[in-house]
Amino acid sequence: MITGIGLDVVELSRIRRLDAKSPKFRERILTEYEQLEYDQLTVARKVEFLAGRFAAKEAFSKAKGTGIGSSCSFQDIEVRKDAKGKPSVYFRDIETGLVSITHSKEFAAAQVLIQTN
Repeated sequence: MITGIGLDVVELSRIRRLDAKSPKFRERILTEYEQLEYDQLTVARKVEFLAGRFAAKEAFSKAKGTGIGSSCSFQDIEVRKDAKGKPSVYFRDIETGLVSITHSKEFAAAQVLIQTN
């Protein structure tokens, strides 16, 4: 059963500026697993990746109905890809949602669908 839908759009220039201003921004957004994936990317892909994860986590928190805060932090949410590259959302290590992430020249967007049995 579908229990929540969330959508978020973010400007790549905003994420680029925040990341350049302080590496703590990236540390706040990405989990250790995501950081390892980020470190393997080209410079051009890093901004898209970071913006996509930011949008996905914001979209998840909206679908959950909590927003980002004490009950649902960026570190509680992780986007993992399967062997074919299909992403899923994990909340505190439990797979809880489907996610679609897209990028354009100026924006990253993500939509999350939370389902329960």
